[in-house]
Amino acid sequence: MNPSPHPIDLVIFDCDGVLVDSEGITGRVFADMLRELGADVDDHDLSGRCVGRSTADSLTIAADLLGRPLPPGFDSRYGERSRAALAQQVTLVAGVGSMLDAIDLPCAIASNGLRVKMAITLQVTGLLPRFDGRWFGIDDVEHGKPAPDIYLLAAKTFGARPEHCVVVEDSPTGIAAGRAAGMTVLGYAGGLSLERLVEAGADYVFDDMAHLPALLDALRRIAPVASAG
Repeated sequence: MNPSPHPIDLVIFDCDGVLVDSEGITGRVFADMLRELGADVDDHDLSGRCVGRSTADSLTIAADLLGRPLPPGFDSRYGERSRAALAQQVTLVAGVGSMLDAIDLPCAIASNGLRVKMAITLQVTGLLPRFDGRWFGIDDVEHGKPAPDIYLLAAKTFGARPEHCVVVEDSPTGIAAGRAAGMTVLGYAGGLSLERLVEAGADYVFDDMAHLPALLDALRRIAPVASAG
């Protein structure tokens, strides 16, 4: 017997790499600053290590690569330089504008980024009015991803049942958070391969934002959004 149609109460998007094309920009700033300290780092390798992680976690990774503690004030200087670069360079991920126009479901954003950075990327890309009051950063919760806190906060804020929420993520860290929250997780292969997202636990994967509205419609019509356990 086919499962009954199941509603989707809320679609929750990660921000960096899913809605805004920011990770390459901040990654270059991060790598440049580490090279200035004498570290031999590759932009692509560093990005792969840090994708989906909080700034605090990325700073720990950077210190390990450098082989010594980061100098005092490194984190604040990185924040200033990365925000300045984002204000000048950030754009929407390809196809996001049309995709959002085609979705007739409640949407929110939940990111491991700080709200001060998110305010810049959402403003510059024109998403801030669309998601007014519907975006959350790591400073809104006690534990960032891979803990489920931020996704559960979004669901609670809008009265959505976690098992009827869909998360759109592009990193293993975010996928783990969505699964821990008991939500269906769609993996967007913007930077990582489809295979890696499947290995990380994504329930479904896609590589073109134009496909997301149809995927959500299919989930809503023909299958339960998530199952217990």
